[in-house]
Amino acid sequence: MIVLCAPEHPAVLGEQFGRYQGEYDLRVTASAEQTADVLADARSEGHPVALVVTESRLPDSELYPALNRWRTAVPTARRVVAAHWDHFMADADSLRSGLATGKYDAYLLMPRGLRDEEFHNAITDLLSDWGSTVAVPEVAAVEVISPQPSPLVPAIRDYLDRMGMPSAVVDPGSDRAHELLAGYEGPRDYPIVARVGRPPRPVASVREVASMIYGTPSDIEVEVVVDLVVLGAGPAGLATAVYGSSEGLSTVVIESEAIGGQAGTSSMIRNYLGFPRGISGMRLAQRARNQAIRFGTRFFTGWPVTALELGAPGQPHLVRTEGGDVRARAVVISTGVDYRRLGLVGLEELVGHGVHYGAAVSAARELEGYDVVVVGGGNSAGQAAIHLARFARSVTILIRRPDLAETMSDYLIREISHNPVITVTACAQVVDGGGDQRLQWVTIRDLNTGEETRREIGGLFLLLGADPGCDWLPEEICRDDRGFVLTGRDIPKHLWTGGSPPANLETVVPGIFAAGDVRGGSMKRVAAASGEGASVIPLVHAYLGGT
Repeated sequence: MIVLCAPEHPAVLGEQFGRYQGEYDLRVTASAEQTADVLADARSEGHPVALVVTESRLPDSELYPALNRWRTAVPTARRVVAAHWDHFMADADSLRSGLATGKYDAYLLMPRGLRDEEFHNAITDLLSDWGSTVAVPEVAAVEVISPQPSPLVPAIRDYLDRMGMPSAVVDPGSDRAHELLAGYEGPRDYPIVARVGRPPRPVASVREVASMIYGTPSDIEVEVVVDLVVLGAGPAGLATAVYGSSEGLSTVVIESEAIGGQAGTSSMIRNYLGFPRGISGMRLAQRARNQAIRFGTRFFTGWPVTALELGAPGQPHLVRTEGGDVRARAVVISTGVDYRRLGLVGLEELVGHGVHYGAAVSAARELEGYDVVVVGGGNSAGQAAIHLARFARSVTILIRRPDLAETMSDYLIREISHNPVITVTACAQVVDGGGDQRLQWVTIRDLNTGEETRREIGGLFLLLGADPGCDWLPEEICRDDRGFVLTGRDIPKHLWTGGSPPANLETVVPGIFAAGDVRGGSMKRVAAASGEGASVIPLVHAYLGGT
């Protein structure tokens, strides 16, 4: 459903949104009260509301209280203010603060005539974002047949969500399962994954799903030596792939999980250059992937690197994975970082059953009416909390520091402070937790007083800082005491050649480079990682030109 609150200009908005009537139930109201009634009826009747569009001036309410009331009624709906051109500029100053604090998702000028595609580009982006994070997919690209929840099923769905592939879970006793398994004579070892155009197949890991969809590195001809292999497909690796392949380098990317890395789990990144309305990490990653593929990059996902064997001077390096090996003249390490484990046995046993490492966007849909805790004070934690607040009854951000200012961007702090569903608990940590088959409670310790409190919750999202997780690197590649890869001037001076340090993104080993979060001293931001990915390509060219 799309609801238009148009007290002054119903004809203009009605005409503009007529193009959506084939797929959405379009309702037009004339006041804040009527809109609230329509939204309340929709919720009680189980009709999902994708979008609420309102004029900037209402006859019976100030705009912000009305928006807050509507958000309470349908928290998952996207909200747009479409101001009439007669008072667009007059209202702009007072409305920009609402945009900055998340009271609505877009502030647009009402179209003056037909085919205002800039306006509709914003609308379709919001509808697409709603559809990928809230709605049950109309058509599932992948269906997972499983009789009961298991840690593997949500992990598979999270991977598919991050790859931009709509999925659904199908009960083995349903008519749909019988249809999917018609003619299937293999073992009924659940979960069984069925993809459009492919026969069903039992899987025992996310990696099997990845190889089922995208293949393995062994698909590369053994005799071929590629110019560049990129290890990791987060923002740094994706930028490396785009710039490398666009400048003529034969490029292969190997990613252990889903395209996008940690950034790919972000429900909405609002401070990335060029996306004024924000963009989800998944969409940013998939656009970058498609851009790299257009230039000739080959991607292989679900295969962590197990070893990097260094070639002799002037000879290719060898990257080993369980799915096959790749030989390359140059290597860029952009494997990013992993979230630290909490290490509490009772909670580790419930990973996938209410306990999640990372944002786990796909899990948010199942938390309506539950209380949720997000542990972490970085931008990823803030983005996760804002997304979860669309579904959960309450969201608590738990941090060890006194406040968020030191670790989180100001725009997120402001949006969190204006969201009535989210609270921040400082100087605290989770020390225990458990439940019967899924998470039901956690114990939180106040770090100032030592007092412990038990809380009933339905979801725990752990975003606990970062570890590089690249112990597979050979000893020749220098790392700091936390395991981050050293490059440039950070490399010990006794390893410099001729008294000069390697280039800024170059390791001590010729032909091996590092970019993004895995690199020691890097700035942990999406834009910074992308910049390093672009900047490393001239260094790769210089190396290849000299060998």
